[in-house]
Amino acid sequence: MEPGMFAFLIYALIGLFFLILGIRCFFAQKPCGFWANAEQFEVTDVKAYNKAMGKLWIVFALILTALGLPLLNPENILPVILVSIIGMMLACIGMMMFYTLVIDKKYRKK
Repeated sequence: MEPGMFAFLIYALIGLFFLILGIRCFFAQKPCGFWANAEQFEVTDVKAYNKAMGKLWIVFALILTALGLPLLNPENILPVILVSIIGMMLACIGMMMFYTLVIDKKYRKK
């Protein structure tokens, strides 16, 4: 197996994990947490909050998998790996910003 194909499979498996997490959020009865080892704040509308969290995780899963697609090109693998890694870091930062600035602000009970 080529290294690019192996790397893409890793991206795809991690993306699948986040996709399942997003689907799980849609059906959760309690508010889904975002930050690890942090106490979940009180939510105004649990169903809408979980729906927003589910969408966030599903979009992140799709972006993550799409960032792995360039790894399937066996030519010039080093620049492609750098683009995929930097893109993943930017996607993570963007996801955290979106959660903090939009979802947290909208659904946190005041």
